[in-house]
Amino acid sequence: MIVVGGEALIDLVPVARPPGALVPRAGGGPYNTALALGRLGAEVAFCSRVSTDGFGEMLLAGLRAAGVDVSPVQRGPEPTTLAVPSLAPDGSAAYGFYVEGTADRLFALPDALPAGARALALGTCSLVLEPGASAYEALLRRESARGLLTLLDPNIRPALIADPVAYRSRFLSWLPYVTVLKLSEEDAAWLGGRPEEWLAAGPAAVVLTRGAAGLAVWTRDGGRFSVPARRVAVVDTIGAGDTVNAALLHRLASAPGAPVDWPEVLGYAAHAAALTCTRAGAEPPYADRLSG
Repeated sequence: MIVVGGEALIDLVPVARPPGALVPRAGGGPYNTALALGRLGAEVAFCSRVSTDGFGEMLLAGLRAAGVDVSPVQRGPEPTTLAVPSLAPDGSAAYGFYVEGTADRLFALPDALPAGARALALGTCSLVLEPGASAYEALLRRESARGLLTLLDPNIRPALIADPVAYRSRFLSWLPYVTVLKLSEEDAAWLGGRPEEWLAAGPAAVVLTRGAAGLAVWTRDGGRFSVPARRVAVVDTIGAGDTVNAALLHRLASAPGAPVDWPEVLGYAAHAAALTCTRAGAEPPYADRLSG
């Protein structure tokens, strides 16, 4: 089983009609990753804290529909976090957030993950906003020590990071506990480091998403591989990076310890991410869409 930990929130996505309207869609980087894993056919559980309000019920219903185990989810009466993406002409998104007093910030370290867990993915807002951030960090350290494959996607949201210097230092402290570090070119530029530097700190691989230029990976044994992006008509890029997380985990966790065919893994991830970009909001594809 793959466990995804982190926030579930509501994206208020702008639509063309009526002008200025916002449509609520389930979102959050970890939520999207779990949803994508379920749609790809992986055995996956979501570990988070979700509101008991109407949006919270909507979020859990979406996960259940994708076959995601929600038994590790903690519940609380606080409101659901809201994110408002602003779309650029190329479909890329910037975000504003409403996070004060929301349920996912109060996540507590669980006593254990579900039986059979072999991989853990973390990232985005959940590793920034306290007190939940410290609980997720403790989860990463504990499960890495138990031998789980761990994937970290920092998915930087500068508007949420009050002290960039402190965050960059904390990010480096996570790397000894990370198997795969996945980040975007924008994340890498904000963090101010290079894949070779991060590899030296602990990860076995660093995967970089490069938008229209595709995906690249650097590995601890000196390997470097890249694949081009698939050309599609882009509606928006919301959830594309999260779909990459899911595709990587689906491939890597299916054969633990086996040699990794990185060009195949990256190609699969690029295909899945491209399909996500053809639909509004975070709508990752089902496995049958990737058969060709």
